[in-house]
Amino acid sequence: MLARKCLLGALCILALLTATEADARPLKKDRFYYERKGAMIWEVQTRQKLIALTFDDGPDAVQTNEILDLLKLYNAKATFFVVGKRVAQYPDIVRRIAAEEHEVANHTYSHSYFKMPASEYDVRKEIERTEAEIFKAIGRKSALFRPPGGMFDETIVQVSNAMGLVPVMWSWHQDTQDWRRPGVYFIRNKVLDNARNGDIVLFHDHVQGKSQTIEALKQILPQLLARGFRLVTVSELVKSSIAETHGATN
Repeated sequence: MLARKCLLGALCILALLTATEADARPLKKDRFYYERKGAMIWEVQTRQKLIALTFDDGPDAVQTNEILDLLKLYNAKATFFVVGKRVAQYPDIVRRIAAEEHEVANHTYSHSYFKMPASEYDVRKEIERTEAEIFKAIGRKSALFRPPGGMFDETIVQVSNAMGLVPVMWSWHQDTQDWRRPGVYFIRNKVLDNARNGDIVLFHDHVQGKSQTIEALKQILPQLLARGFRLVTVSELVKSSIAETHGATN
């Protein structure tokens, strides 16, 4: 719980440090509104060569382990947005994720696409059930939440924030669409052609049919490292940016 409160508090500090005069004007409740509040994350502004790889919809008995093997080979860290019912099915894989110092985050219990406007009861139930499974598996709860499909409204943001969770989306230029199996080269090029500091990249570690993500990662990981990028968890990315921004104001 302390880590979750610290991350939310740090995001609010970052929002204050980077505020502009435009913040005083009325804003519609879109990405930029929530980013300025420090209530949500799409990507992080940083001068450091840091990128956060994220994986949705797992754990998967085969795909997640193959991805973990690759991450270990390249000494890369990532964030896994897990589905609660799959955590209950494969707790040992979630324990491996945590043991290898990756981040475990919440992606609802049943991968529900919330109806809009979202029901506070439904959002809370999906998050709570998943947090319970995560805690049962690794003895701690998560700090981050990603709603399926990236769908959000004020209720989803408020409920997750009140529960100590920061909703995390992804960089708009880093949606690999690997879930639809668009081809290894498409996935690889999407990441490598657009890679920049502070990116949050969207992958999936549970894909119906034969996943192309693993083969793409075999090319993506060494090339990102060769370019000098360090691959970190989302929380590490945020904390590094806050330390950098805070240092610049002193």
